[in-house]
Amino acid sequence: ATKERGVTVPLLERAGDCTLARVNERQHPQNKVLRRVRSLLLNAGLVLVIFLAVTTYQSRNMLDTGGQPAPALHGTTLSGEPYNLAGAASRPALVYFFAPWCKVCAASAGNLNRLRHWRDASELEMIAVALDWQAVEEVSAYAERHELDITVVLGDANVARNWQIYAFPSYYVLDSEHRITRRDVGYSSQLGLLWRAWTVD
Repeated sequence: ATKERGVTVPLLERAGDCTLARVNERQHPQNKVLRRVRSLLLNAGLVLVIFLAVTTYQSRNMLDTGGQPAPALHGTTLSGEPYNLAGAASRPALVYFFAPWCKVCAASAGNLNRLRHWRDASELEMIAVALDWQAVEEVSAYAERHELDITVVLGDANVARNWQIYAFPSYYVLDSEHRITRRDVGYSSQLGLLWRAWTVD
Protein backbone atom coordinates (compact mmCIF):
# COMPACT_ATOMS: atom_id res chain seq x y z
CA ALA A 1 0.00 0.00 0.00
CA THR A 2 2.88 2.34 0.81
CA LYS A 3 4.46 1.66 -2.55
CA GLU A 4 1.23 2.35 -4.40
CA ARG A 5 0.75 5.51 -2.39
CA GLY A 6 4.31 6.57 -3.23
CA VAL A 7 3.66 6.15 -6.94
CA THR A 8 0.16 7.52 -7.01
CA VAL A 9 0.81 10.78 -5.20
CA PRO A 10 3.52 12.10 -7.57
CA LEU A 11 1.34 11.17 -10.56
CA LEU A 12 -1.53 13.10 -9.08
CA GLU A 13 0.78 15.98 -8.36
CA ARG A 14 1.99 15.99 -11.97
CA ALA A 15 -1.54 15.77 -13.27
CA GLY A 16 -2.50 18.61 -10.98
CA ASP A 17 0.43 20.70 -12.18
CA CYS A 18 -0.51 20.10 -15.83
CA THR A 19 -4.13 20.97 -15.11
CA LEU A 20 -3.13 24.15 -13.33
CA ALA A 21 -0.82 25.06 -16.25
CA ARG A 22 -3.68 24.63 -18.72
CA VAL A 23 -5.97 26.72 -16.56
CA ASN A 24 -3.28 29.37 -16.22
CA GLU A 25 -2.84 29.48 -20.00
CA ARG A 26 -6.58 29.90 -20.50
CA GLN A 27 -6.74 32.67 -17.92
CA HIS A 28 -3.52 34.36 -19.05
CA PRO A 29 -3.06 33.68 -22.79
CA GLN A 30 -0.37 36.36 -22.93
CA ASN A 31 1.94 34.03 -20.98
CA LYS A 32 1.76 31.48 -23.79
CA VAL A 33 2.48 34.20 -26.34
CA LEU A 34 5.46 35.43 -24.32
CA ARG A 35 6.89 31.91 -24.13
CA ARG A 36 6.60 31.54 -27.88
CA VAL A 37 8.23 34.94 -28.45
CA ARG A 38 11.11 34.03 -26.14
CA SER A 39 11.56 30.73 -27.97
CA LEU A 40 11.61 32.48 -31.34
CA LEU A 41 14.11 35.07 -30.11
CA LEU A 42 16.39 32.38 -28.69
CA ASN A 43 16.28 30.43 -31.95
CA ALA A 44 16.91 33.58 -34.00
CA GLY A 45 19.83 34.48 -31.74
CA LEU A 46 21.31 31.02 -32.14
CA VAL A 47 21.01 31.22 -35.94
CA LEU A 48 22.63 34.66 -35.91
CA VAL A 49 25.54 33.46 -33.78
CA ILE A 50 26.11 30.48 -36.09
CA PHE A 51 25.89 32.71 -39.17
CA LEU A 52 28.41 35.20 -37.77
CA ALA A 53 30.76 32.39 -36.78
CA VAL A 54 30.61 30.86 -40.27
CA THR A 55 31.15 34.15 -42.10
CA THR A 56 34.01 35.08 -39.76
CA TYR A 57 35.67 31.74 -40.46
CA GLN A 58 35.14 32.06 -44.22
CA SER A 59 36.63 35.56 -44.36
CA ARG A 60 39.63 34.76 -42.14
CA ASN A 61 42.07 34.75 -45.10
CA MET A 62 40.87 38.02 -46.61
CA LEU A 63 42.67 41.33 -46.23
CA ASP A 64 42.56 42.87 -42.76
CA THR A 65 39.94 45.47 -41.89
CA GLY A 66 42.15 47.45 -39.55
CA GLY A 67 42.26 50.47 -41.83
CA GLN A 68 44.99 49.29 -44.18
CA PRO A 69 44.95 50.79 -47.70
CA ALA A 70 43.18 48.70 -50.32
CA PRO A 71 45.28 47.24 -53.14
CA ALA A 72 45.27 48.88 -56.53
CA LEU A 73 42.48 47.82 -58.86
CA HIS A 74 42.56 48.54 -62.54
CA GLY A 75 41.38 46.69 -65.59
CA THR A 76 38.92 46.80 -68.46
CA THR A 77 35.16 47.13 -68.12
CA LEU A 78 32.66 45.11 -70.09
CA SER A 79 32.20 48.09 -72.36
CA GLY A 80 35.91 48.04 -73.18
CA GLU A 81 36.85 51.14 -71.21
CA PRO A 82 39.82 51.30 -68.83
CA TYR A 83 39.00 51.39 -65.14
CA ASN A 84 41.07 52.48 -62.18
CA LEU A 85 39.72 52.48 -58.63
CA ALA A 86 42.08 55.33 -57.77
CA GLY A 87 39.87 57.58 -59.88
CA ALA A 88 37.18 57.33 -57.19
CA ALA A 89 39.53 58.12 -54.31
CA SER A 90 37.31 60.87 -52.90
CA ARG A 91 34.36 58.62 -52.03
CA PRO A 92 33.70 55.29 -50.28
CA ALA A 93 33.59 52.14 -52.38
CA LEU A 94 32.06 48.69 -52.43
CA VAL A 95 34.26 46.23 -54.32
CA TYR A 96 32.31 43.07 -55.06
CA PHE A 97 34.03 39.96 -56.48
CA PHE A 98 31.95 37.35 -58.28
CA ALA A 99 32.19 34.45 -60.71
CA PRO A 100 29.66 34.10 -63.55
CA TRP A 101 29.00 30.46 -62.63
CA CYS A 102 28.39 31.21 -58.93
CA LYS A 103 24.78 30.53 -57.82
CA VAL A 104 25.12 32.56 -54.62
CA CYS A 105 26.43 35.51 -56.65
CA ALA A 106 23.37 35.25 -58.89
CA ALA A 107 21.08 35.23 -55.85
CA SER A 108 22.60 38.45 -54.49
CA ALA A 109 22.79 40.36 -57.80
CA GLY A 110 19.42 42.00 -57.20
CA ASN A 111 20.61 43.30 -53.82
CA LEU A 112 23.49 45.09 -55.55
CA ASN A 113 21.12 46.76 -57.98
CA ARG A 114 18.83 47.96 -55.19
CA LEU A 115 21.79 49.31 -53.25
CA ARG A 116 22.84 51.23 -56.36
CA HIS A 117 19.40 52.81 -56.54
CA TRP A 118 19.57 53.82 -52.88
CA ARG A 119 23.14 55.16 -52.91
CA ASP A 120 24.02 57.50 -55.75
CA ALA A 121 27.29 57.03 -57.63
CA SER A 122 28.49 60.38 -56.30
CA GLU A 123 28.15 58.99 -52.75
CA LEU A 124 29.37 55.42 -53.20
CA GLU A 125 31.56 53.81 -55.86
CA MET A 126 30.31 50.30 -56.65
CA ILE A 127 32.35 47.85 -58.72
CA ALA A 128 31.62 44.24 -59.55
CA VAL A 129 34.84 42.42 -60.43
CA ALA A 130 34.48 39.23 -62.47
CA LEU A 131 36.92 36.43 -61.65
CA ASP A 132 37.35 32.82 -62.72
CA TRP A 133 35.71 33.40 -66.09
CA GLN A 134 36.57 31.70 -69.38
CA ALA A 135 35.28 34.20 -71.95
CA VAL A 136 34.10 37.80 -71.93
CA GLU A 137 30.78 36.64 -73.38
CA GLU A 138 30.23 34.57 -70.24
CA VAL A 139 30.57 37.64 -68.02
CA SER A 140 28.50 39.76 -70.38
CA ALA A 141 25.67 37.20 -70.36
CA TYR A 142 25.73 37.16 -66.55
CA ALA A 143 25.54 40.97 -66.35
CA GLU A 144 22.67 41.11 -68.84
CA ARG A 145 20.79 38.27 -67.21
CA HIS A 146 20.85 39.98 -63.82
CA GLU A 147 20.60 43.53 -65.24
CA LEU A 148 23.61 44.71 -63.24
CA ASP A 149 23.41 48.46 -62.83
CA ILE A 150 27.00 48.92 -61.66
CA THR A 151 30.41 48.95 -63.31
CA VAL A 152 31.64 45.45 -64.16
CA VAL A 153 35.42 45.03 -64.38
CA LEU A 154 37.13 42.00 -65.90
CA GLY A 155 39.51 40.74 -63.25
CA ASP A 156 42.24 38.11 -63.44
CA ALA A 157 44.38 35.90 -61.23
CA ASN A 158 46.57 38.84 -60.19
CA VAL A 159 43.55 40.77 -58.94
CA ALA A 160 42.31 37.73 -57.02
CA ARG A 161 45.73 37.26 -55.43
CA ASN A 162 46.19 40.94 -54.52
CA TRP A 163 42.76 41.14 -52.93
CA GLN A 164 43.02 37.65 -51.39
CA ILE A 165 39.83 36.29 -52.90
CA TYR A 166 39.34 32.58 -52.25
CA ALA A 167 35.55 32.19 -52.50
CA PHE A 168 32.56 33.84 -54.18
CA PRO A 169 30.98 36.18 -53.66
CA SER A 170 33.45 38.21 -51.61
CA TYR A 171 33.45 41.94 -51.08
CA TYR A 172 35.20 44.78 -49.32
CA VAL A 173 33.87 48.13 -48.14
CA LEU A 174 36.36 51.00 -48.35
CA ASP A 175 36.13 54.42 -46.74
CA SER A 176 36.67 57.67 -48.63
CA GLU A 177 40.44 57.24 -48.28
CA HIS A 178 40.09 53.70 -49.62
CA ARG A 179 41.08 52.02 -46.40
CA ILE A 180 39.45 48.63 -45.80
CA THR A 181 36.74 48.90 -43.17
CA ARG A 182 34.64 45.78 -43.77
CA ARG A 183 34.85 42.46 -45.57
CA ASP A 184 32.56 39.51 -46.08
CA VAL A 185 32.14 36.23 -47.96
CA GLY A 186 28.95 34.61 -49.17
CA TYR A 187 25.40 35.84 -49.56
CA SER A 188 24.57 39.20 -48.04
CA SER A 189 21.01 40.31 -47.53
CA GLN A 190 19.73 43.64 -48.76
CA LEU A 191 19.74 45.04 -45.23
CA GLY A 192 23.26 43.73 -44.64
CA LEU A 193 24.64 45.42 -47.74
CA LEU A 194 22.76 48.63 -47.01
CA TRP A 195 24.01 48.78 -43.42
CA ARG A 196 27.63 48.15 -44.40
CA ALA A 197 27.56 50.66 -47.22
CA TRP A 198 25.54 53.33 -45.42
CA THR A 199 27.66 53.53 -42.29
CA VAL A 200 30.97 54.07 -44.09
CA ASP A 201 32.34 57.51 -44.92
